[in-house]
Amino acid sequence: MDAKEISKLDRYLKRLFNNASVKVRARPQKKDSAELYIGDEFVGVLFRDDEDGDLSYNLQIAILDTDLDD
Repeated sequence: MDAKEISKLDRYLKRLFNNASVKVRARPQKKDSAELYIGDEFVGVLFRDDEDGDLSYNLQIAILDTDLDD
């Protein structure tokens, strides 16, 4: 993903989640995806999917069992 695409995703996700601390960052040495953070916390990976001429983005979030402990 290029800087313009990352910026668009960043603005969209800030509005969607109503959270100014959302940040989309480029991934080192990966051009088809970006990382999603809330504050300093890594949340997931955004993948670019442009197969069949339809562009979409997929967000993958992993939740560890230990994260669910109170």
